Amino acid sequence: MSTDRFLIVNADDFGLSEGINSGILECYNKGIVTSTSLMVRWPSARQAAIAAKNNPDLSVGLHFDAGEWFFTGSDWKPIYEVVDLRDIRLTIDELHRQLAQFYDLIGRNPTHIDSHQHVHRSEPLLAAFRRVGTDLKIPVRHAVMGVRYIGSFYGQTENGESAPRFIDVDAMVQYIADLKPGVSEMCCHPGYPQFLTTMYREERVLEIETLCHPKVNAEIARQQIRLCSFADIDFESVTKEMSS
Repeated sequence: MSTDRFLIVNADDFGLSEGINSGILECYNKGIVTSTSLMVRWPSARQAAIAAKNNPDLSVGLHFDAGEWFFTGSDWKPIYEVVDLRDIRLTIDELHRQLAQFYDLIGRNPTHIDSHQHVHRSEPLLAAFRRVGTDLKIPVRHAVMGVRYIGSFYGQTENGESAPRFIDVDAMVQYIADLKPGVSEMCCHPGYPQFLTTMYREERVLEIETLCHPKVNAEIARQQIRLCSFADIDFESVTKEMSS
């Protein structure tokens, strides 16, 4: 059995704002980010698409945008909502609209599909996303057998309280050291949040510092981790796994 360790580092929210675009590109060019997910509905999506074309080795997927919610202390309230997630048919119609927008912007299909605030991870939406991914031969994040998801690199608790200890350099070095053989995928949200209305703000800047830190790059080399992206995944194997 191979002991090689592969790591996909995927930055969410590409296209959300110019500051987010800048942060993600900085972490791709100077840090360990290998992949990103594009939000096609936002004004900065076109800028992100141009940047993607200028960086052809950056894996770019679709970050399906159904809305965003924040924790009030007792419940989750919407900042905005695009579609009622309880209506699967309308949600999948919106997914196809955003896939078409992605193609218009980038000129090709996405390398993967996922969703803002990971709404697709719950059933029955996950099964519907898997069917779309199988039809298009595109991997759906969190539904790829053999790819371990690492969600620990996030600077807030489940209730939205700031927790920078989860995204500092020491934490990242430990995440890297703990990687198991095979392919792992780490989610991140780097960016500069000026003029951005979102529950996740200051933590994004700290993520940039960590993802680009020389100590993190050195640990990747020391541990002999092979950085890769969703574009490197065998689509035929993925679709077989997703449809099984």
